[in-house]
Amino acid sequence: MNPSLPRPALARPPSFSTREFRDALGMFATGVTIVTARDAQGELIGLTANSFNSVSLDPPLVLWSLSRAAASMPAFANGSHYAINVLAADQKTLAERFATRGVDRWAGVEHNPGISHAPVLAGTAATFECFNRSRYEEGDHVIFVGEVERCSHRSGVPPLLYHGGKFYTEHPL
Repeated sequence: MNPSLPRPALARPPSFSTREFRDALGMFATGVTIVTARDAQGELIGLTANSFNSVSLDPPLVLWSLSRAAASMPAFANGSHYAINVLAADQKTLAERFATRGVDRWAGVEHNPGISHAPVLAGTAATFECFNRSRYEEGDHVIFVGEVERCSHRSGVPPLLYHGGKFYTEHPL
C-alpha cells in the first residue's frame, strides 16, 4: 500500500444481505468447540462455538466470540476462567446438543473440573483452560481473549469440522 494515499475514514456500506454474508462465512471450514464455564452460582455453562482462533504463542493466547444477546453472556463476561473444548469427529451429537436452546445440555455429559473449575469435557481432541484475560465489543459480538493456563490434546484424533451449515469429519487427501 502506498503510504501517501489517504486512508478512508469509514468503510463503505455493505452491498450484500445478512444472509449472503452468513452464507459466504459458511464457506470457511472451521473446527467445532464447546466453551464451558461455571456461573457465579457454580452452575455449569456451555455452548457450541466455531469462532475459535489462536492469537499468540508467547504469552499463549486464544480467542473466541459470543453474541451479545446470548443468555450465557453474563457468566462469560464476569467469570475469571473458561475452557475451550475442541471436539473430536465422533462428538457431533454433543455439538448439536450444546447448540440447542431449552434442553439440559449437561445431562449425562462426562466432564471433570479443570484447574480453575471450568468443566473439561471427556473425549475431546484438545482442551484449552483459559484465564478470561480481555474482552472486546465489536458489532453484535464480544471477542474473548483467553490466556491459556493449561492445554492438552490427543494425537491422531480426527476433529469435528463445520462447513456450509453442516458437520464433517476429517478425510485426509
